[in-house]
Amino acid sequence: MLIPQIILNYRRHDATGLQPTMMMLWAWAGIPLGVSNIQPQILALLSLITWAQCYYYERHWTFVRAVVVVVAISCTMGVIEVGLVFALNTAVNRGIRWPLALVAVFTALLLALGVLRHYVDIWTHRSVRGISFVFVALYALGDLTLLLSVLLQPDHDILGIVIYAVELMLWIGVFGYGVYYNLLPWWKSRQLHVLPERVQNENQSRPAIAVNSISLNGFPSSTSVFRTPSSEVEMRNRISGLRQIG
Repeated sequence: MLIPQIILNYRRHDATGLQPTMMMLWAWAGIPLGVSNIQPQILALLSLITWAQCYYYERHWTFVRAVVVVVAISCTMGVIEVGLVFALNTAVNRGIRWPLALVAVFTALLLALGVLRHYVDIWTHRSVRGISFVFVALYALGDLTLLLSVLLQPDHDILGIVIYAVELMLWIGVFGYGVYYNLLPWWKSRQLHVLPERVQNENQSRPAIAVNSISLNGFPSSTSVFRTPSSEVEMRNRISGLRQIG
């Protein structure tokens, strides 16, 4: 899901608007998630890479510095995760299950805080900046799939339903703000440019009215709301002159 965002940052050589705080929170969320399966390790790594891009492009870190910091943070996270695995296994072996629920809530909180940090940027700048909508769509689709998988289980996991539903609503909100702050102004601006061109093309396609092979396009319109008696006299004199020439 983060790969489209990483590619977008690389192609633009810019990460303006993308919140490094969000990426770092997601990276740390990979620790409690990684206790149970391998996929969160990928999430944490890609989040750290995206976080490093923010500092590389926006704060002008050197490539070496970015790599060293990411490696150091990754090693620290790995040590914490190993300790967490042993601690949770000990609790489960003793029949204590609440630490697992606490870890799930803590993970969801980190992910939600990351997205909410982007909401602050949206509210501040009245624009959805920096974030890839392909990434947003993929993440929202992932939450929707997880939510449906929980709902289709014989025994509903209320905690899981709440977590995935909240995340899904947050991403839908980002989409909504993108439509309101980005898409609608772009569409209105486009219409303002298209309408004058359309009127000009229609005017050019209208045939000219000719009298004795001389165009009357320069005469005032007989249906004009700005028509005055003086303009009518002037038009009669011009037409009279043209007839005498003919």
